Amino acid sequence: MKTFADKVRENRRLTNLTQEELACLIGVSKRSVAAYETGSARPRRAVMARLSDALHVSPEYLLRDDIDDPLYGSASSPYIEDARRRYGAKAAREVEFLLERNSAFFAGGEISQEAKDSYFEAVMKAYLLCKEEAKKTFGRG
Repeated sequence: MKTFADKVRENRRLTNLTQEELACLIGVSKRSVAAYETGSARPRRAVMARLSDALHVSPEYLLRDDIDDPLYGSASSPYIEDARRRYGAKAAREVEFLLERNSAFFAGGEISQEAKDSYFEAVMKAYLLCKEEAKKTFGRG
């Protein structure tokens, strides 16, 4: 099992970036990148998003030692980020929770990928509509 530090170091090398280049891309110091690669520090959420983008991996892959697929969860990332942008961190956590609870459904089974995609889109639309209504009704999302 690879750790956060292992994954950052390995994927930085795979993308042919120096620590300094990666630091510049994500808006931190070279010292911070070195700390990520030794395991003595972890970035905050906003930096984590930029780090995963720069390394072309999902944030979940970097954060969870039990995940070996660098693209794990990347299909849901746009929805999580959309919820964060529109309604804030709490909504993003709610979307992430919803997606995690439905992961078994999306992972396999006899339902076609097209049907899964339709279900996923319908759930996300319903969620976002509810958030919009809450925002209009209660002044918050």
